[in-house]
Amino acid sequence: MTKFRRLAATVLGAALFTAAGTADAQQPRTLRIAMTASDVPTTTGMPNNGFEGMRFLGYPIFEAMVLWDLSDPSKPADLRPGLAERWEQDPNDPKTWIFHLRRGVTFHDGTPVNADAVIWNYDRFFRNDSPQFEPAGSGITRARTPILESYRKIDDYTVALTTNRVASYFPYMVVYHLIASPQAWESAGRDWARVANAPAGTGPFRLSRFVPRQSAELSRNDNYWDTARRARLDRILLLPMPEANTRLAALRSGQVDWIEVPPPDAIPSLRAAGFTISTGSYPHVWPWFFQMNGDNTPFKDVRVRQGLNYCVDREGLVQLLNGTAEPSVGWLKPSDPAFGNPQNRYRLDPARGRALLAEAGFNAQRPLRFRVMISTSGSGQMLPLPMNEFLQQNLREACGVEVDFEVTDWSNLLTATRSAWNTPVVANIQSLNPSSPSSDASVMARYFLRAFQPPNGFNWPGFSDDQFEAAFSELEQARDPAAYTRAYARAHERVVDNPPWLFIVHDLNPRAMSRRVTGFVPAQSWFTDLVPVTLQ
Repeated sequence: MTKFRRLAATVLGAALFTAAGTADAQQPRTLRIAMTASDVPTTTGMPNNGFEGMRFLGYPIFEAMVLWDLSDPSKPADLRPGLAERWEQDPNDPKTWIFHLRRGVTFHDGTPVNADAVIWNYDRFFRNDSPQFEPAGSGITRARTPILESYRKIDDYTVALTTNRVASYFPYMVVYHLIASPQAWESAGRDWARVANAPAGTGPFRLSRFVPRQSAELSRNDNYWDTARRARLDRILLLPMPEANTRLAALRSGQVDWIEVPPPDAIPSLRAAGFTISTGSYPHVWPWFFQMNGDNTPFKDVRVRQGLNYCVDREGLVQLLNGTAEPSVGWLKPSDPAFGNPQNRYRLDPARGRALLAEAGFNAQRPLRFRVMISTSGSGQMLPLPMNEFLQQNLREACGVEVDFEVTDWSNLLTATRSAWNTPVVANIQSLNPSSPSSDASVMARYFLRAFQPPNGFNWPGFSDDQFEAAFSELEQARDPAAYTRAYARAHERVVDNPPWLFIVHDLNPRAMSRRVTGFVPAQSWFTDLVPVTLQ
């Protein structure tokens, strides 16, 4: 047994032993979930570990003024009112959005949610000199909302947020502004490290126990403000298990009830054994980012970027994943109304790929070589090591391309995506392999607008395209849905034809559960509604 496997087994055993009394006492109403994260996401109200952190240690405990509507699995998730019962653009200033807060909502510690509490949280994220400033949470929130310019209280239950550009999609950014109790910070001696053990949000669950690097336990919030959406479970135990086979063994042995991303080759046997396998299309893409800045990169030439997109055996990779993914030929899926009509419809075409690379000066005598930073696991990463090894062999055999890897932790990879091309963490890296949501235009803004190159956003490649900028400007100012979609499609066409990414696959959000788990709704979203879930 490797050192890593021994450590994983020890941590799993300790976590399950720690929670054993609670779990046994609460059965059958304690749901045990094995996450892909290598650590328990942070618990202060802005979790790390990407969107898996938001899925399990974000929205169940904390809420934003705007929330995702995860009720209808037949369509991509849209927005619904959260701590704000409604919002609108200021008719006299389209850069300003006005949010009207619900009355009578309290945090888990009993203190009220009002405009002062909301502004306190915005100071926590966006004002470096505020006493409550939280650097880690601020970095995550600012990267997801690079256009927020100012905010203010209008009255006790109304706040205004102003952006630095007109942005029709701005509520899709507000959905990530989680609101935590100011009193919890005061009670913890104004120390965020201590808040981690006893935070207070407004969500349907509250954090009842946190063991760093081992587990987090959530308990039902019996006083949740939305009485129609009070949780059915008593408790949820969250366990980090980055290794797929460790998660699989835990599920089969009955140590957990639910695992994220089961090993694809185990899915048939899990089904045969009576486990529930959930898969479905959702807005997510697994790419490689191309670095287009600096001298230490071959990706300034669009022919190199297009050529590589014709060298990828996407169907072979989908087969490796046992059908738990689908080929990606753009940021959006071809079925999306905003996919558009790009000139390039990428497929495995080695002759075309080699020809484009040869035009750019790369051939058998001078092969294209570059280095990709990849992770061992992580939110939305599926099985990154075997997937990347497949791509490494595929690109060598199809187009004579030589790829090396720098393997790192998921959190380090996320840090790299927010780092400029000339910073030490990515100094010898020409490509990154983070997975990305593709849920709405606000995400497209963060990844592709030239204004949002690090540290202002996630445009790590340095993508800069005048036609994209013009189309996106029309999208930002559109008030008519048809005009919005037309502009969105034109913007997406440029992302495909002038590709800053190697488009590889969209995964199908696989998870495996005990047959005892009922009530789960497989929303077309990164996020999961744990409220209707229960155990038989």
